[in-house]
Amino acid sequence: MKACTTCHRLYEDDADFCPLEGQKLAGTDEVSPKPDPSDPRVGGAVCGGRYQIYRVIAEGGMGRVYQALDREEKRSVALKILHEEVAQDPVAIERFKREFEVSAVLPHEHVVRVHAFEHDAENNYVIVMEYLEGEELRVLMRREKVLPPERVVRFVSQVALGLEGAHERKIVHRDLKPDNVFLCAGDEVKLLDFGSVRDNSVGAKKITAVGTTIGSPFYMSPEQAQGLASLDHRADVWSLAAITYECLTGKVPYEGKSGPQILLSIMTRPHRPPSEVGRAHGVPRSLDAVMDHAFAKEPGERIPTVGALADRIGHAYGLDGSHVAWARMTQAELGERIRAGLPGVLARLEEEQGAAGDLSAMDAAFAGAGAAAGQGVFPEDDAAAIPTTRPRWLFLAIVFVVLAALVIVAFGAR
Repeated sequence: MKACTTCHRLYEDDADFCPLEGQKLAGTDEVSPKPDPSDPRVGGAVCGGRYQIYRVIAEGGMGRVYQALDREEKRSVALKILHEEVAQDPVAIERFKREFEVSAVLPHEHVVRVHAFEHDAENNYVIVMEYLEGEELRVLMRREKVLPPERVVRFVSQVALGLEGAHERKIVHRDLKPDNVFLCAGDEVKLLDFGSVRDNSVGAKKITAVGTTIGSPFYMSPEQAQGLASLDHRADVWSLAAITYECLTGKVPYEGKSGPQILLSIMTRPHRPPSEVGRAHGVPRSLDAVMDHAFAKEPGERIPTVGALADRIGHAYGLDGSHVAWARMTQAELGERIRAGLPGVLARLEEEQGAAGDLSAMDAAFAGAGAAAGQGVFPEDDAAAIPTTRPRWLFLAIVFVVLAALVIVAFGAR
């Protein structure tokens, strides 16, 4: 292995220069990683000296991720190490172990590979994973705001393939979000972080107490927001649909200024049609029915599988075939097929339903109603106001449930 003396990235032996720094690489037996005053692990080694840490890659609430040299296997690896304070919590340790165990039984090209789980003499809890070069989907979305449909169809198809193996084993990811979708340098997608999974297989050990809410609020299904024991793989269908909606429109389907507002919106309000929210980006009306079906409040009325969701999204853009084939096509080929097929889909939709009318008057009416009620809602949520036909007690009851769930989460996080 070789290393860059400036950024401390590790490279295979056949590399000569660091593409980021332009520096000539040196052998790892010739140079050592530079110590980091802010992190004593950098420059040192863990797990009996097997893994020498070169640099910090990322940081999260549970732990920190490093790039390291596996001295035994002579390869670059990523080490996920629990924060010291987190490692004092037995539940956090059990969840960390389960992340390794679940990932280990899901050997798939679109799921990050894990090599080992370690607990060394210095009380470091470590998951050793393959090192990935690229960026999280979240980083790309912050930079680009919206993504072209061919790119979205391709990565959704790959995510669906990765999830299908987990769902066959009754494992629900339960924390799908752009941060956990990794876009590798070779244009391959990998699913990350199976630490929040729900294992519905027979005899599986339950770590999360019933009624506890786990996940990222913007991408939660209604049953996940309520911490229901009946939660299954269809929660991941909802989350993947929410990611798709955001990538194509630049907006999340359910917004709020706080956690309770987001969860209340998810459980009680309809989303705005993606063709309306993403009109400036050319989102077609054919996608509206797909999202209506994917965001059904009742799981039994939702698109049943992630594969079916990926297929429906591709068909809405005029593609023939299924996600299995689209996952392996280039973006350029998918783009050509979408440009050729989408006009026909829209023409058929117009014949069946008629052209969409001007919704500006309806938007104004909803905006006026929100202003009259004195509610601080987002403009994107104007058309999703709670119907006035619902009794007031029902609204208050839902708010109570949401707040109670958040209290449970707050205490469970201690």
